[in-house]
Amino acid sequence: MKRADLPYLRKKTGRSKDYWYFFRAGERTPLPDPDHPDFLPQYLAAKRGHQPVAEHGRTFARLIAEYRAGPRWKRLAPRTRKDYEKVLEWAEATFGPLPPARMERRHILRAQAENSERLRFANYIVQVLSVLFEQAIDLGWITHNPAKGIRLLKGDGEDLHKPWPDDMIDAYTAAAPIGSVPRTVMELAIGTGQRIGDLLRMRWDHIDGEGIAVRQGKTRTDLWIPFTPRLRDYLAQLPRCSLTIVAGQKGAPVTYHAAAGPIRALRKHIGALAFTIHGWRYTAAAQLTAAGASDEEVQAITGHKSRAMVMKYSGAARQRARATSGQAKREPKR
Repeated sequence: MKRADLPYLRKKTGRSKDYWYFFRAGERTPLPDPDHPDFLPQYLAAKRGHQPVAEHGRTFARLIAEYRAGPRWKRLAPRTRKDYEKVLEWAEATFGPLPPARMERRHILRAQAENSERLRFANYIVQVLSVLFEQAIDLGWITHNPAKGIRLLKGDGEDLHKPWPDDMIDAYTAAAPIGSVPRTVMELAIGTGQRIGDLLRMRWDHIDGEGIAVRQGKTRTDLWIPFTPRLRDYLAQLPRCSLTIVAGQKGAPVTYHAAAGPIRALRKHIGALAFTIHGWRYTAAAQLTAAGASDEEVQAITGHKSRAMVMKYSGAARQRARATSGQAKREPKR
């Protein structure tokens, strides 16, 4: 009998590799590839009803279970949890019965490199493993985090998030009718500097005077964002016949995918595929910086926790504003 035909052996096909499990009575035990030298001992152990015990049961499988049951996991926004889940499934299948205490930095770098064709996933491996190691430190299993400080990979398409130039904003505005989902999302994004998930949850009854109350889904931060004159004028043109400001047919709320599709089509139509939805958040930070807003003022609007993130988002606008201010000091005094 070929190994792939063994009883209770199941295969799940991923985007870049196959994952193998021993599946019986509703319980799933991750296994290495059937060609791996450790496959047969682990398969037989699973068939007998137990996995090899590593360092008093301190395995990645148990660590992942502890993480999913803990506050770190529960605090994650739904979309972040969905992204993390893909890596957790990969880690459980790849390292399940192995002890985290034996993981070294070189192992993480190798895993990142082996998945480098899927850049986002490769970087998520580093990020999620780092979170798992922090969980292991809290449990007293290890004393250091081997994933901490590993640089994320960058590629040709990695740093696509950048501020939209004025001509692209003008072209997008001209092509997107007032009241359409693509136009309303753009106006809210640049006007408030928030992530698209938070924009889609904004409701008319969240408006308080000259601004809107926002609870950020990713950070759980509560903000109040004053309207810009442009956003105030735009919202005044919209009918308030729905619960959410961004509304689809019959006033129904709009999902991320329902909004992203038309927005991408419009970006393609005007030749703006090089500029992303998230780039509107960068645009807001850049406009604030160019207008002379301090780091603290930018943070108060975007909700960024660190000054480093403000610097990242304001980028070229920050450099230009400071360079202009610096050169002005060289002008002869009259």
